[in-house]
Amino acid sequence: MIKFFIRLGLFLLISAIVFAIFSNVFIISKTSKYIYEDIDSIPEKKIALVLGTSKRNMKGEANSFFDNRMDAAAQLFHKGKVKGLLLSGDNRTRYYNEPSDMKKSLMKKGVPESAISIDTAGLSTIESVYRCKEVFNHHDVAIITQEFHAFRALYISQYYEMDAIAYPAAEVPVYSSTRVTIREFFARPKALLDLYILNSLLDFERGD
Repeated sequence: MIKFFIRLGLFLLISAIVFAIFSNVFIISKTSKYIYEDIDSIPEKKIALVLGTSKRNMKGEANSFFDNRMDAAAQLFHKGKVKGLLLSGDNRTRYYNEPSDMKKSLMKKGVPESAISIDTAGLSTIESVYRCKEVFNHHDVAIITQEFHAFRALYISQYYEMDAIAYPAAEVPVYSSTRVTIREFFARPKALLDLYILNSLLDFERGD
């Protein structure tokens, strides 16, 4: 009996590793051609969906992921590639508001308030992309985040049948990004499970 459980555990572990590797290869292969490094070659879009992150890191220092996303969003707007910016992020408490911090930063970079929309219920990448389409009615979008995150965001947009591309913000030094890169490796298989299993179950429960 003990040998059976050991074998079962090994089988499940190997299956999980294989699925994680497959998910990463699959998502990247499906989305890489929609990532535009050169701002001049980016097709014009109605709106840019700017995915949120904390203004400061765990040490209380300026977060390079945040700063670089704001730079990319401002560049895209000032270049005339998008007409507006939808800032989507977490607003879990009155003292933590990613969209508000993003708005303040972008206005300092010359983006007019009239061009900015805010979604404070973007608690995850899936929610941000889903709400962009279903709540704010934007189908034609440019997604702004770092490249490692853009693959997953683009795949989610494809699932929701959006016409999306991504303009990647500058990456950060390896010592700052290793943890989030590892987290993203496991976030991709989770996204597939959320989209194809959890969403399907929710649709079934709703009778859709």
